[in-house]
Amino acid sequence: MRGEPSCPKCGGRVRAPGLFADTWQCDLHGTVHPLQPVVPPSVEALAVAVGRTKVPVWMPWPLPVGWLFSGVACAGDDRSGGRATAVACSGPGPLGGPGELILVAEELGVGLGARYAGVDGPDPGPGMRVDQPPPVKVLAAGRPTPLWHVTGTADDRAVFAGEACGLWLWAIVWPEQSGLLLYDELVLTDLRDAGAEVDLLPCGALSPRIIS
Repeated sequence: MRGEPSCPKCGGRVRAPGLFADTWQCDLHGTVHPLQPVVPPSVEALAVAVGRTKVPVWMPWPLPVGWLFSGVACAGDDRSGGRATAVACSGPGPLGGPGELILVAEELGVGLGARYAGVDGPDPGPGMRVDQPPPVKVLAAGRPTPLWHVTGTADDRAVFAGEACGLWLWAIVWPEQSGLLLYDELVLTDLRDAGAEVDLLPCGALSPRIIS
């Protein structure tokens, strides 16, 4: 399943730094932080992402009952380190049926969260209705963190975004009704600060959402 780096904004091919540019280049989006190939979920794969990133690796912890870790993605290279991370989890939805959640932490302008959200990026933009009270609050690294609903997304998902640790935090949930999961003040842990309990993380099959 090992492939080549791709554009975090569109999934297209990227050119490595070379003679004419010292950054990764996408024909459509110019300079980007390359999205590294996604590998099957495992504690080892997660450790690699945690070890290379400069941004949080958010995980609901403890995981909701019946939920499994189902993939991690990282945008950035060995020189710059990870500038965006995406963690996928899957399990039973609050109203029955399967549910999926992708949490994205990223620097301004990377565009990975907008890609999973299905909105024009690279950041939430006017679709994030900050003029209204935030419908969702999560506890991120011990701090109450408001998330606003992002409009203009596809009908099959619910998208929320806000700021945590000075960076964008996106929460994208499939199907839309599974967004109820976030209304229970979900507790998020930055796995860079987690201890040995991560070794007991239950892993499931690779989420098709994180590689789409």
